[in-house]
Amino acid sequence: MPEFDVVELPETDHVTAGETAPEFTRSLVGEEFWEDRSLSAVVGGPTLLVFHPMDGAFQTTYVYNEIDDRGWADTLPVYGVSISSPYEHKDLLAERGDGVRVFSDPSASVVEAYGVGHDIDGMAGITEARPAVFLLDSDRVVRYAWVGSEHPSFPDYDAVEAAIDDLLE
Repeated sequence: MPEFDVVELPETDHVTAGETAPEFTRSLVGEEFWEDRSLSAVVGGPTLLVFHPMDGAFQTTYVYNEIDDRGWADTLPVYGVSISSPYEHKDLLAERGDGVRVFSDPSASVVEAYGVGHDIDGMAGITEARPAVFLLDSDRVVRYAWVGSEHPSFPDYDAVEAAIDDLLE
């Protein structure tokens, strides 16, 4: 893993386990096309919602490589959320994220509604998602939540996988 400076992020009032995941409608990007979809339209059972930095960030690459390696999209629907455009999402999905679709949130309003935004140092007016994972049940109730508290940070993938296994039992 490359060397980098770790930066503590300010505390955030993010969505937590037991709360209903906020509803939203955004462009949902797949490998071939995108269309406006609401979260409630795609949550029909256990669903993993993964917030990540812009598509070109190294953290995004590592997160999606891990999702691919663990085959989570073969087990349940996995949806990403980031401020990147649908065009950037198509490029991301052409290389990784097999079976994943990604919501495009360039205004960061979904990121803010979930309480996972942070301003990027040196980029005035740009808010992006800190890494975060929300495991939802069929009623959009959050059953597992992890939100990064530093930059860069990565979820405990084994804990996410255990939460998925518990929900699917």
